[in-house]
Amino acid sequence: MMLPSEKKRETLVKSEDKTDDKYGKKPQDRPIEEYIRKGAIDLDKPAGPTSHEITSWVKKILILKKAGHSGTLDPNVTGLLPIMLEDSTKAVDGLLTAGKEYVCLMKLHKAMPENTIKAVLKDFTGDIFQKPSIKSAVRRETRVRTIYYNELLEIDDNNVLFRVGCEAGTYIRKLCHDMGMAMGTGAHMQELRRTKSGPFREDEKMITLQDLQDAYVEWKENGNEGPLRKVIYPMEFGLSHLPKIVIRDNAVDAICHGAGLAAPGVLSLESGIEKGDIVAVFTLKGEGVSFGYAQMKSADILRAATGIVVSTDRVLMEAGTYTKGWKAKTK
Repeated sequence: MMLPSEKKRETLVKSEDKTDDKYGKKPQDRPIEEYIRKGAIDLDKPAGPTSHEITSWVKKILILKKAGHSGTLDPNVTGLLPIMLEDSTKAVDGLLTAGKEYVCLMKLHKAMPENTIKAVLKDFTGDIFQKPSIKSAVRRETRVRTIYYNELLEIDDNNVLFRVGCEAGTYIRKLCHDMGMAMGTGAHMQELRRTKSGPFREDEKMITLQDLQDAYVEWKENGNEGPLRKVIYPMEFGLSHLPKIVIRDNAVDAICHGAGLAAPGVLSLESGIEKGDIVAVFTLKGEGVSFGYAQMKSADILRAATGIVVSTDRVLMEAGTYTKGWKAKTK
């Protein structure tokens, strides 16, 4: 089963160019202090503490001023909690809209036949209506959310284990309640674990707080950066679920000053971009420059000779990292 962001996208080359080694650097080549500041971790949240508490402990371990998590997990929910570190907190918004996957243990208030359970799981796939619960932190109004897949894993009496891939902002507790109502028996969420969030996966580089602490101590006490580089991703990984546009070196600094991406600055892009989609802008070295909203679809960007193709929403790179390739207007 795949989330929409996991589907393969074709790279479309608009023109060729070379990067200048005098400016910027590949994310993996950053000095360790910068690597941490522009990093992200895939944390395995235990049951008990809040997402905010976990993030605060990460800041203390790495002695950082800022860190931000993407997608709050309730205290009793476990699993994947992406945390962006220091400078990379600017990329958190790019993750918030990413699709999520959970494994849920739902308790039916009365045992039901397997074919009934499967039929309801199928019925609750696609667009569904949800109204957040009374305890929710958001406004209680009915919203449409997309369930990408709803897969039965196991049944034990009235306990149902299933895997669900869904749009950000879907309430799994409410999903269990509504599916129980549809079966005519009632149901509630017993346990929940998040296994995917955008590009982050449970089966890849997910770590515990103790893993992070051990890696940091190894660096500080023995000068060994290796363990830290293994447990921290470059910030750019947290944007890898977004459609990507690669730009010329001489277009970078203008975007770092908040300008939109103009068509002549585009070197390559991924297929499937539609007008209004969130897209990530990268340098030839793979550095994240910004993310914003596409003003054209992929085919039109490929053909465009002029005009703004991406309106900049959030700048990730510091101005001055690349040479200035633009001129300020004079009065």
